[in-house]
Amino acid sequence: MKWKTQIAAAAVVAALGGATLVAQNIQINGAGATFPDPIYQKWFSEYNKVNKNIQINYQPIGSGGGIRQVTAKTVFFGATDGPMTDEQLKKAPGALFHIPTVLGAVVPTYNLPGNPKLRFTGEVLADIFLAKITKWNDDRIKTLNPSEVLPDRPIVVVSSIVPSVM
Repeated sequence: MKWKTQIAAAAVVAALGGATLVAQNIQINGAGATFPDPIYQKWFSEYNKVNKNIQINYQPIGSGGGIRQVTAKTVFFGATDGPMTDEQLKKAPGALFHIPTVLGAVVPTYNLPGNPKLRFTGEVLADIFLAKITKWNDDRIKTLNPSEVLPDRPIVVVSSIVPSVM
């Protein structure tokens, strides 16, 4: 009978130990680029709704700050607007993984005679990049810019995509 009591006691201890582990709060700290901060805050907030004991704290201090913090091992992850250079990676305390997380446009630019100050909507910009609007004098661009004389010239899209990475 003594061995049954010992097994029961071991089961209780194991169960309580497991409950303590599950209830333990975990904080994960990160820092870096300011550009992805709004979406990171939303993601981390939503994640915390499902995993209440895990808090992710991200400080938007700039890409260079994120690299410095990761290198100094004061955070678990960093974010930067571009991958670390070979020199920066050599200074890292170990192997790091670059994981693209967020892409976004900063500002549309264009080169037209007379340097007109054009207005765009998100929908018009999307249609330009999707090649649904292919000429500067498209009615949708003209409607947004009634005082401008727009040329009957093709729009040539040039983009430079630099993702924010963790």
